[in-house]
Amino acid sequence: MKALSDTALLLIDLQNDFLHPDGAYARAGVSCEAIATLPVLLAPVCDAVRRAGGWIVSTHFTLVPGRDAEPLIDRHLRDLRPFLTRGDFAPGSFGHALVDELSPADLSVEKVAYSAFHMSRLEWVLRKAGITRLVAGGIVTNGGVASTVRDAHVRGFDVTVLSDGCAAFERRVHEVNLEALGGIAQLSTCAALIDQLAG
Repeated sequence: MKALSDTALLLIDLQNDFLHPDGAYARAGVSCEAIATLPVLLAPVCDAVRRAGGWIVSTHFTLVPGRDAEPLIDRHLRDLRPFLTRGDFAPGSFGHALVDELSPADLSVEKVAYSAFHMSRLEWVLRKAGITRLVAGGIVTNGGVASTVRDAHVRGFDVTVLSDGCAAFERRVHEVNLEALGGIAQLSTCAALIDQLAG
């Protein structure tokens, strides 16, 4: 695969509130080494994609502020992450932003569900930019990554998943989901992709 103007590195939910020491998850004591190391692994991929003329597209999980700035949170997420509160993942906030190591993105899209395509403008901006190939990395493998990759597949995008460029809170969950995604997407590693782009 060559990264040209029709190819984008899709960074799924690599935001400060998930990853930064001052983010919402760190404040709640929720962390995972495999997730924490992703920016270091993906930064050289970003550089290689930029050099090859590809796009950097970031998706941003968003808690939309409602009345009195209280976030509108789906029940399943409230049960799973009860610590989420006012200001977390709010549009325009520090926590909502892409981590510095991977910035800047050429295109950024807010999302409100696991899939970055669900009720968002992602497909529209990709089509307008002439992007037909996606290289996906981010968090979590069994959530945002899997859902977004499946939705990209049914929309006709050519998708590659970076097996070491995404992560889940449990290694086995990560591996099982990668195996399943192999039926609809190509699997590669960060190093292999960088070598391809360099060649």
